[in-house]
Amino acid sequence: MIIANEWKDYKIIDMADGQKLEKWGNITLSRPDPQIIWTNKSFPEKWKKADAIYSRSKTGGGAWKYNKKLPDNWQIKYKNLTFNIKPMGFKHTGLFPEQAVNWDWMINKIKSSKREIKVLNLFAYTGGATVSCLSAGASVCHVDSSKGMVSWAKENVASSKLNEKKVRYIIDDVNKFVAREIRRGNKYDAIIMDPPSYGRGAKGEVWQFENNIYDLVELCTKVLSDNPLFFLINSYTTGISSQVLENLLRTNLHQKFHGKEVGKFTCGEVGLPMKNSKMILPCGIFGRWEN
Repeated sequence: MIIANEWKDYKIIDMADGQKLEKWGNITLSRPDPQIIWTNKSFPEKWKKADAIYSRSKTGGGAWKYNKKLPDNWQIKYKNLTFNIKPMGFKHTGLFPEQAVNWDWMINKIKSSKREIKVLNLFAYTGGATVSCLSAGASVCHVDSSKGMVSWAKENVASSKLNEKKVRYIIDDVNKFVAREIRRGNKYDAIIMDPPSYGRGAKGEVWQFENNIYDLVELCTKVLSDNPLFFLINSYTTGISSQVLENLLRTNLHQKFHGKEVGKFTCGEVGLPMKNSKMILPCGIFGRWEN
């Protein structure tokens, strides 16, 4: 497991009864998490200090309950990066803090390459990986089917004072965009993807992880440059092993490199530590290839 343990502005205070108590800057939120199946609270008194609580409904969905008025959005920092946070429907805040461990890895890979790196970020959401890669000196093509998420990513880039960096924002279905890039002959040195379990493209195209991920990875190998740096897949899809992600990369890159064993493959879980505890919260899986 790789652990995002270098945060200053974010921390898990406690976790029990299907909820995690988190500090986002100066604001404390309680949000549900299906991995938290134990009931004993380590710090019961601290749960009373939650500024907002997201509770699931038995009939589906859920809602925020606010114990005090919160700003519409606020900022937190990760090292030299700045992100805009706001509670949304379905418990989300616009940032997955566990991904910081992948951001650090990407930044290190790009800086260590000592060359100009072109990054393709698919299902790019609010741009955590985009901001990270830009900060390391890469150019980024940021692709997401949601206009709102792309606008949020632009805000994060601006807040991190990276507006002058080379970034292209695309609102489109990822499969259609990659197919067009193949026809155009465009190539990328690094590919990042964080596909949902289920979703719809910009024009209603249906995405289902198990049915579509292999074809997308295969498609992406055709836009990899002749000297690629890395390929990262993240997933939160229930029931999928991290080894599956590594296998997807192995089978497709094996073809790209004409049967040669090139680079290094790794996979595993991503986790967040709980403050003042030895407990780790598992937060999805990853598969990586790096050269």
